[in-house]
Amino acid sequence: MKRLEKYSKAIAVIASVLLILACFLPWAYYPDLDKVFTGFFSEKNIYGRPGKWLTAMAVMSLLCHLLPQVFFKRANLLLMALNLAYAVKSYIIFAACYHGYCPEKKIGIYLMLFASILLMVSAVLPSGKVKKTEDTVEPTTLV
Repeated sequence: MKRLEKYSKAIAVIASVLLILACFLPWAYYPDLDKVFTGFFSEKNIYGRPGKWLTAMAVMSLLCHLLPQVFFKRANLLLMALNLAYAVKSYIIFAACYHGYCPEKKIGIYLMLFASILLMVSAVLPSGKVKKTEDTVEPTTLV
């Protein structure tokens, strides 16, 4: 666990860049439409544009990891939980079969899900130490 905490910032930076890159890569190929969907494109915008949300969350996660205050570490935990839930929802929507057609899943959707999981892990195990303040009471031993 200590080793993961040590490399938490590096993992977060790599996962954030990977998540942004994954939004531009192909997510699924729909044979009935003969089109490839990405995080920013779906036919008639039926599935929305999850790439916008995922890119914004990746940037906010990166900022939260680089700022040293404890508040940002805690806020990042909430943001990455929401991000992971949204990533799972997007995976289910883009990969689900409909009317007898099953889309062919591409590398982008797997990278998006993997990067979101990595961001959640790095949010759970943040690097850095909490500074001791004067009002903190030290444990004493009773004699």
